[in-house]
Amino acid sequence: MTTERSPQRADGWTAAVRQRLGLGRLLPLGGAVDGAWIAETAAASVLRGATVEGAVLGTLRIGPAREATTGAETRPETRPEALRPVGTGSPAGTGGPAGAGVVAGAGLALPPAPPSGLPPGPLRIEAEFRAAGDRPLPDSAAALRAALVTAAAARLGLEIAEVDLRVTALLDDAAPDQVTDGADAPSPPAPVAEASTKAEAEGPAGEAAAAVPGVVSLTRVLGGAVHTAQDHIRVEVATAGDHRALDVARSVRTAVSAATADRLPVSVLVTDVVEAPRASRQRPALPAGR
Repeated sequence: MTTERSPQRADGWTAAVRQRLGLGRLLPLGGAVDGAWIAETAAASVLRGATVEGAVLGTLRIGPAREATTGAETRPETRPEALRPVGTGSPAGTGGPAGAGVVAGAGLALPPAPPSGLPPGPLRIEAEFRAAGDRPLPDSAAALRAALVTAAAARLGLEIAEVDLRVTALLDDAAPDQVTDGADAPSPPAPVAEASTKAEAEGPAGEAAAAVPGVVSLTRVLGGAVHTAQDHIRVEVATAGDHRALDVARSVRTAVSAATADRLPVSVLVTDVVEAPRASRQRPALPAGR
């Protein structure tokens, strides 16, 4: 049976799916004890801000490193005994990638990963780029690789173990001092986050998260900005580009834990990194009479 509201409900469901898919992969920030993730689109936007003379970046993807996928059965943090709380046979501090009840070395339970979030572990960057023809390709690739790894660690907190670069073309002239090219880069997705302008509507957890330095706003992509389950709390935020995303996420976890009475494990999902607008260059005003 159809009703007048059916198309609206379908449109809302479609929009929600598009928003979720627009995030890309949900990448782990830091280690297992940090309980933080970031959307691939948000991370890629930051990495594209790196600059390398003579290299023009095209498509870019971030996913689990090959060593993380091939050695999953042998890594200590993925063994079944590592997923048990302290006191049930697992040494303290060997918490696994998902599942509340895992206990970190500090004695705090770790939250589960967000839906379809990648488990904590090393990551791999795959990117294409066009290189200037007046310099050796190995040098251009090495410079671009170093810039991407540095930006991932210093600005985000991602653990990058591998960078796979592919040269797609040679530039006739020296490339400009930038690493991105709008012609090669994929079109930016439609806005995927609805800013929460009323943090008080999300309760004490929302107010605490919104007050953390480096939090631009709370966001609602996977649902509410603050998702409270029986065994954990998940908070979605957009962070400022001049703050390291992992540091902000850690501060949000601390603030939310202190603001809630249940002391549930807290995870943080960074859905966007907002760069400050560049200040317009204005000529200084001349003294009167000149």
